[in-house]
Amino acid sequence: MLEDLELLNVGPAPRMKAEFAPRVNLITGDNGLGKSFLLDCAWWTVTRRWSAEVNPRMTSSLEVRPRDAKRQACINVRVANAGNTRSQTLSGVRMPGSEQWHPPTALPRSLGLLLYAHADGSFSVWDPVRNGWYHDGGQVKTRRPPYVFTEAEVWDGLRDAQRSVPLCNGLLHDWSGWIKAGDAKADAMAVALRALSPDSERGDELAPGPPTRLSLDDVRDIPTIRTGGVGPVPILHASAGIRRVAALAYIITWAWGEHQVAADLQGAAVTPRVTMLFDEVESHLHPRWQRSILKALKDVGDALLDGAALQLIASTHSPLVLASAEPWFDPEQDAWLDLDLEGDPPEARLSRRTYTPRGTPGAWLTSEAFDLRTERGSIEAEQAVLRAREILRNADAPLAEVMDAHADLRGVLPDVDRFWVRWNAFVEERGGAP
Repeated sequence: MLEDLELLNVGPAPRMKAEFAPRVNLITGDNGLGKSFLLDCAWWTVTRRWSAEVNPRMTSSLEVRPRDAKRQACINVRVANAGNTRSQTLSGVRMPGSEQWHPPTALPRSLGLLLYAHADGSFSVWDPVRNGWYHDGGQVKTRRPPYVFTEAEVWDGLRDAQRSVPLCNGLLHDWSGWIKAGDAKADAMAVALRALSPDSERGDELAPGPPTRLSLDDVRDIPTIRTGGVGPVPILHASAGIRRVAALAYIITWAWGEHQVAADLQGAAVTPRVTMLFDEVESHLHPRWQRSILKALKDVGDALLDGAALQLIASTHSPLVLASAEPWFDPEQDAWLDLDLEGDPPEARLSRRTYTPRGTPGAWLTSEAFDLRTERGSIEAEQAVLRAREILRNADAPLAEVMDAHADLRGVLPDVDRFWVRWNAFVEERGGAP
């Protein structure tokens, strides 16, 4: 489990520190303030490799650079160890004038499975058994680099370029093979899909169908999927949102299953913890799915990971995602971290906010998470309401100005907007006609 992450002379601020809760962590903030940056740095400090360094076909998760190249840069992460042993800090540095990062010299005593869902549909996986480090003649070596999949490689498979052997067969091959062989992973995949469905209790769930062929010239058996009673549809013909959920279910199933196999082969214990980094957790998802994705990921951990504790660190731009946590958010187990521009000159600062239920996604839009001045959907409606509010504060505003603002409101606000109750009463008091 990751306890905290500290960046010194890295990214949009001279210093930034994030303290993580053990269960669900939500990171909010405007574009460009460093949400993905935080996740990339956490990944590197644990795995010692940037995802794009491992797989040059990646278009995200590139090596980060110091804020000031003339000063030392540091990335520190504190990791909680199993049992009652003291937490451990891993520190990576980049010296002035250097063109590369030096990873932590210490090796973690106990670290769980680490999954990273990138915003572009790619995934990275680090397994403490298959990708862990060891000392050899005073040097730190790794059994093999982390598994880094582009979006296409999640589906078609990942190969070792040097040895030309498969590292992962990919979703299309594995899922259909698991189903035809009656493999336990097929059942695990079905459990993951059910847990990730928007409303399985009401029958709106994802379920696997029988593999099928797409054409005479394509000999692959393609998995199919049923959605809310519709289907089966070949997974390649499903929507972007359903494909993203299927890919997530596959990576969790594959990574956990391969970890168990590797632990058995090495005579090692299966890890009691899994940490998932998730960039833009709502990406490609319909509002119904955005409303359920956090609880779904919690349920996947309970249903699929054989008792292993799941820690989720996710960035989001969605007020629905924030609102969806209200029934179960526990400040002892969960955290809301928010990035904002503050100071003069402005710099990005990370704060742990108090999570207070707001009742509706619209109310979350005006919270510190999104900083909108009203919950209206259009800029024009917001500007009209803000102008009208200023007039409400001025008891001496000329009637002509009041009616001009009234006309602006009529052009952009629907009749059901609750602002009309207060505004129409004000117009009548001033002698105007609402």
